[in-house]
This record gives sequence, C-alpha cells and structure tokens, in this order.
Amino acid sequence: MFRLRTLCAFSWREFHFRSFSCEPLIIQMNKCTDQEQIFDLIERNKETLSEKQVECAFNNLWQLQKQKTSLLKNVEYVGDHPQFFTLHNLTTNKIKLMNDDTLVNVLYITQQFDVKAHDPLIQALVTEAWKRMESRFDIKVLSTFSTCLADQRLYLSPLMGKIADIVNRNLETIQDLRSLCVLMVNISSLISQHFQEQLVNKTELLFDNMSSPEVDIAKRIVQFLQNVKYRYYPLLERCNKVFLDNMNHLDLDSISKIFDEYQFLQFYSFEFVIVAKKRLTEMIPLFDNPASFVKLFVALGPVAGPEEKKQIASVLHKHLDNYKPVELLKITQALIFLHFQSKALFVKLRELLLSYLKVSVIPSEISILVYAISMLPSPHLDETSVSRIEAVLPQCNLYGLNDFATSVLRWIQYDHMHMSSITGKQLKLLQKLDHYSHQRLQQSNNLDLLWEEVKSLKEDWFRESLVEETIAALHRLMDGMNCMNVSKIASFISRTNYLSTLLLDKIASVVIEQIEKIHPFSILAIILPFSILNYDPPQRNEFLGTCMQCLNSHLGTLDPVMLVFLGFSLATLEYFPENLLKTIFNIKFLARLDSQLEILPSSLRSRVQFRLMELNRAVRLECPEFQIPWFHERFCQQHYNKDTGSMNGAQLQIYKMLAEVLGGINCVKASVLSPYYHTVDFECILDKRKKPLPYGSHNITLGKPPGMYWESNTRIVGSSLPPGAERIAFEFLDSKAFCRNVPHIKGKSAMKKRHLEILGYHVIQIPHFEWNSMALSQKDARLDYLREHIFGAGKS
Repeated sequence: MFRLRTLCAFSWREFHFRSFSCEPLIIQMNKCTDQEQIFDLIERNKETLSEKQVECAFNNLWQLQKQKTSLLKNVEYVGDHPQFFTLHNLTTNKIKLMNDDTLVNVLYITQQFDVKAHDPLIQALVTEAWKRMESRFDIKVLSTFSTCLADQRLYLSPLMGKIADIVNRNLETIQDLRSLCVLMVNISSLISQHFQEQLVNKTELLFDNMSSPEVDIAKRIVQFLQNVKYRYYPLLERCNKVFLDNMNHLDLDSISKIFDEYQFLQFYSFEFVIVAKKRLTEMIPLFDNPASFVKLFVALGPVAGPEEKKQIASVLHKHLDNYKPVELLKITQALIFLHFQSKALFVKLRELLLSYLKVSVIPSEISILVYAISMLPSPHLDETSVSRIEAVLPQCNLYGLNDFATSVLRWIQYDHMHMSSITGKQLKLLQKLDHYSHQRLQQSNNLDLLWEEVKSLKEDWFRESLVEETIAALHRLMDGMNCMNVSKIASFISRTNYLSTLLLDKIASVVIEQIEKIHPFSILAIILPFSILNYDPPQRNEFLGTCMQCLNSHLGTLDPVMLVFLGFSLATLEYFPENLLKTIFNIKFLARLDSQLEILPSSLRSRVQFRLMELNRAVRLECPEFQIPWFHERFCQQHYNKDTGSMNGAQLQIYKMLAEVLGGINCVKASVLSPYYHTVDFECILDKRKKPLPYGSHNITLGKPPGMYWESNTRIVGSSLPPGAERIAFEFLDSKAFCRNVPHIKGKSAMKKRHLEILGYHVIQIPHFEWNSMALSQKDARLDYLREHIFGAGKS
C-alpha cells in the first residue's frame, strides 16, 4: 500500500512537472526570431519534448520560413539540419499521442520542408490519419489532410476517394466554405457530374451568405471550375468581383493563374483585364528573376501598351537559358502575338527548343516543343525530330495529334515557299496523324469527353481531314446533350461550317426544355451556329424567344462586346429584339464599349467595330420603326477609301462576259458601293424595256476604290432611276458563302441579299459550283446563263 501511494505521488508530481515545464518552452519557441534558436531549444530539450511542443516547433519553423522572400527561402537547409532530424525522430515516437489537428498539421508542415512521401515518418502520419478520418476528423482537418495527399499527387488514390465519399455524405451540414473549397479542388478528379452540381450549388449558397468572401476562397473556386471543366458563370462572376475588389492583394502568380483559368473557361472580364494590366505594369521593375519574369511577360504582353512591351521584351534574351519547354512555348506565343522582331532572339529560341526535343520522351512535352518550333520564322524539323513525333503518336489524344498536324502543316508550307518541295516524310507523317485521329473519333463513346478533345482543334487540318468523322461521332452521341454542354457543342458546330439539321434541332430542343439551367453568358454560343449556317429550327420563334427571355434581366451587366456579337447574330436570323437593340444603341453602352475597345488586340477591335456597323445597318434597313440613327458614315468612308485590290479569275471572267451580254464595258459597273456600304461585285441598269443603260463617265477602273455615284449614301436605289428602270446587282458566291456539306447559303450572304433588295436592287447570285460546273464549261453556255438570269428564259 505504501508503495502504491508513493508511486501515485510520484506520477502526480511528474504530471505537474511536465505541465509546468511545457508552458515556458512553448513560450520560448514562440518568441524565437530565427530557426537556429528553435533548433537550439530542440537540442537542449530533446529528452522531454511533448507532442504539443513538437507541433509548436514545426509551426514556428514554418512561420519563420514563410516570412522569407522566395530568394531567401532555405527549405533544403532546414530539412538537412541535424536538429530537424532529431525533431523528425521524436515525432515518429509521439504520433499516437497527437490529437487530430496536431497530427495533420505536423504532416502538412513536414511535407512543406520537402520530406519525401516514402519517408517512414510521412507514411506513419498518413496511415494514422487514414485510421482516424472517418470518425474523428472535422471539415477543417479533413481539408488539410486532403491537401497533404494532393501534395503527394494522390488525386486518384483510394484514400482521396474515401475523402470524397465523406464530403458527399456530409455536404448538407458543411458550413465552412474555406475548407470546402480546398476539398473541392483536391477531390475534383474523382467526382461525378451529379456530385459536381451539388458542390457548385452548395458553394453558391455559402458564398452568398458570406459578408466579405476572401480572395483565397475565390481563387480555389475558379480552380475547381477549371479542374472539372465547368464554365459556371454565376460563380465566375462572383469570384471575379472578389478579384476586382482585392486586386492589390493579388501577386503575380495569382494574376497569371487567373488569366490562364479564365482563358481555359472562356470567361472574359473587361474590368479584370483593365485592373490587372495596371497592377502588372507596376510589377515590371520588381521582377528580374527568370521564373517570375516569364509569368509577367506572358500575362502582361497581350494587354500591354507599346512602352510596356518594350520594357518586358528587353529582359527576355538574357533569361532564355533558364526556361523549361512549357515556358518557352508561352514565350514564343507571346513574341509572335506581339509581332516581335529579333533574329538573334529567335535563333537562340530555336536552338533551345531543338536541344530539349532531342532528349525528351514525354508525349505532351514533345508536342509542346514541336508546336513552339513550328511558330518560329524557320519551322523546319530534322530526322531526329520526326522520329520523336512518330514514336509518341499512338499515345496522343486528338488535341495532341492536332498540335502535331498543325506543326507539320506549317513545316510543309515553309518548305514549299522556300524550297518548292514537299518531302515524303512529311506526307507520311500526315497520313499517320490522319489514321490515329480517325481511330480516336471512331472509338469515342462520351459526348463530354469528345468535346474536350475536339474543342481546340485547329481549323485547317480539322476542316480537311476530320470534320465528317467528328460530325458522325456527335450524331452518335447527341442523346448526351444537356444544359451543361449544349453551348459547348453549339460553339464547336459554329467552327465546322457543317450544316447538320439533326444537331441544330437537338440544340434548340434542349435550350427550350432546360433554359432555367442555362446562363445568359451561354446564349451567344448557342445562337451562333444558327446565325452562321442560316438555319431556322422548326420551333424557331419559341427557341429565339426563350433565349431572349434568359437574357432580358441581364442586359445591363453583360459584356458589351458579347452583346454586339449577339445583336448581329440575331439580326442575321432576321430577329430584332427591341430590348437588346435599345441597350446597345445607347450612349452609356457605347461609351463602355469604346473603353473596352482600347485594350483589345487590333484584330478583335476591328471585328467588333465592323459588327457594330453591320448591326447598325441591319436595324436601319430592316427595322426603320425603331428610329435608330445611322452613325457609321465616317467609319465606312475611312474604311472604304482604301484600295479594294484586284478581281479573282472567276470575277474577271464574269465581268468580261457581262460586258459582252449587256452590249459594252460602259453598261456594267464593277466593285460598287451600295447605300449603307454593301460592296457589290457588278452592277447594271435595265430600262423598262429590259434594255441596258450605259453609265458613261461614271464607270471605274478595276482595282480602284469602289464608287458611289448617287447623291445620298442612304437613298433607295430606285429613286434615282428613270421610271420603270431597275438596278441589278451581281454577286459571285465562292465556297465561303456556302455550308461545307450542302449548297446552302450562309447567314451573312443571305442578309446581304435581303439588304440589297430593300435598297431596290434585283439581286442575281452566281454560285461558284454552278459557274464552274461541267454544264457551264464552255463560253457560250456561260453567256446563255447570264442572259437567262438578266433577261429571263429565251431572251437575248
């Protein structure tokens, strides 16, 4: 009994002694301002360190590490320190004593100090966490543990799958958005589409309940949307607002990553570009190290002004040797985009890319290197490069195969221009690319996965080799079309120039049935194929009306450029919603548009300006009751006061034959501008007896700027003619005016015909497939063809 009392007393004293001594040591650690001070404390107390003191040591080492700049961080030094090894061994012996938070926190910090996944300590910590997580981990601890697994690249592991299952079963009770966002990013490779939608809905709910959402939360939400390839506009808009409100807290890495994510998700924010440009420009003097500078160059280059471009380009040459293949590709793309001129820089860039290519064995890296080389002024590839490409083709998806094909086509074009020859190895390589691509399409069995592979296919090779097979695959899988992917499929069809009424009717029916789940940002992509291909689905009015109902409440917030393109697309379909037009043709809207145009690349800026002019013209001609003024007179005069170039061979043939049919060169006019500035290939005037009227001195010289010879540029044509006379417009329609697979005229050409007829013209369209047909292979047959269209059957 005495011994028992003595033992208990000793235990009580020992317990109190540890508590008493523990507190000062933790306080001492918290006061440390240098890692060596912490290591000294570990050395002097290694025999008595408790699990809480071990955690405190790790925490303070990591906090001190985070305070260092990127150039001063010494992770390797800490990891190799003898007392870090002591701490490592002490931790192994105290794992069972740690609470959940301490366990996972120590695991996280240990990994930050580059302790490898195969280290016994890491394995022991992960194993213990696995045992506990189902019944004991709260959401915060679970999110940190998932990050530890993600740092080990265990995205597809059974353990990460278990975490996904726990989140799924407890989603309704989760209220911590920060922890949920971390989990969403880490489990994104394992979730179903249904679970994805549940996560997005939960995130949206928690986001709206936060008084001031944090930047880190917004960054993770956008990263999650990129990971699952889901362009969910409501969350993107919310996150974008957080970024705009906190731009001063975003560093270079964050801005660069957001730009990449927005580009991937095809989400464009004019406001973000403006504010980010200002922030990035301020950073130029701060970054001279290679790793940071390439991010700055790539992010700022496309939106920079002349002075900024000059600043950032001047630093590149001395850093090239330090960059990896992906960075070199980004640099090459940025240089080409900026029209940068430096032979020495491009020569050095080519040498670096080829040196990487000779030793690379990774398909994605080889594709990157070949693609970058193909963009350079001299894209020629040697035998070694060709062998590298051929070896990896069976492992490539359509995207990779397409990049290789684009590169080879650029190589062929260069050789043809500079050597006037195409080698057998080039053609053999293209044949192999074609074979593997068709095989890939024929084996596709999921619509979403198919779209992921074909969405970025480059035009030339795709149009010539794969469009038929791709459309066949879409037909086979179109029952998988829904509100989540309908805009993606529509956007893809717009690029194909291929009229599939089956697919377009399916798109229209999905939109009508599921419009409540479709975001207004998606409407332009949905409308576009119908506009381009000039197709009205059976339920046209219901389809277009449903699209506009989705848009009406968002007209004041949608991107100005998007609204201009949308207005033009609807006008092509002869659909003129008054609310949309009043929004666009408004002084405040046009001022916003002008501000946005200032930062757009010149080619896109020009496209937007032309679309606005064409929409203005369409509304003036087809909806005069809206009383929208024509305000593009000066713009058109400046544009059309340029040399229009010479005619092509078919146009020159038609011109000469029209002169013969009409009775002389003075009875036909070439390259004419109509009122409201439609260009007309040829024009003639017939009196009321169908006799051609000569133009006299009004005719123009071929290749000179087109002329407008009536008094007012907006006058109806017939008003300036003799009584009973009519003005005839001839339009030669080449292959671009028709759908690829059927002789169906496309939207812009159909709109032009409508406008010319409103202006008083009788329009004669001459399709290329008729003019170049066997039936019209002889001159006499072509003359008869023109006479019949001008004067009617049997006339001369």
